[in-house]
Amino acid sequence: MTKADTFRALHRRPDPADPLILPGPWDAASARALVDAGFPALATPSAGVAASLGYEDGETPADEMFAAVARIVRAVDVPVSADVEDGYGLPPKELVERLLETGAVGCNLEDSGQGGLKDPHAHAEWLAEVRAAAGDRLFINARVDTFVRGVKDPERAIERAALYIAAGADCVYPIDAPLDVLPLLRAGIEGPINVFARLDGEGPSKTEPTELAELGRQGATRITFGPGLQRRATHALRDIAAALKK
Repeated sequence: MTKADTFRALHRRPDPADPLILPGPWDAASARALVDAGFPALATPSAGVAASLGYEDGETPADEMFAAVARIVRAVDVPVSADVEDGYGLPPKELVERLLETGAVGCNLEDSGQGGLKDPHAHAEWLAEVRAAAGDRLFINARVDTFVRGVKDPERAIERAALYIAAGADCVYPIDAPLDVLPLLRAGIEGPINVFARLDGEGPSKTEPTELAELGRQGATRITFGPGLQRRATHALRDIAAALKK
């Protein structure tokens, strides 16, 4: 069984209250720490990696992002999925080749860019090309940006999700979906759903273990935290530095 097969199998959750938890490392050291804690797979956050490289979210050059992902993958022996934003304008075949070169077994792909939400039909066609190029070597997590872009109607997210699943996406990610619409999304979407949880407990999702289980019962197949771990680690370092300065 390949790492991609292993990663795909981790998304088969017989108990809804036991969603797959995918913490997000931003460098090799954080990846090792997460694996040492017992997590069976990881998912890099583009914003967390960007911060570690000295960039604002969305401004990391593609070459630097792929290099960072490769370092993380080399550091651990578990499957790693990579957030590569909207694909950096790369043709599907090149995007897949570069992802596979890093050793990643999955990818997170957004359906919006600097100009706002992409046309869902055009994006679905692009995702289908990514799937054709990747075969079963990559687990594709298709991010649905309607909520984060201010489109509150869950039906719009469901419509996009259906197009992306039909195009070959393994999972959809309606980022910033409010907790109370998760059951509706679960009822309307075939396949795994990625839910974003905030480590500070604010926003649409929560992070205590019992609350993560509740997210699973409400419809989350897997849970990610975006740059939350990197930001919390940075805050901890600032507290340590402030104490040393005293």
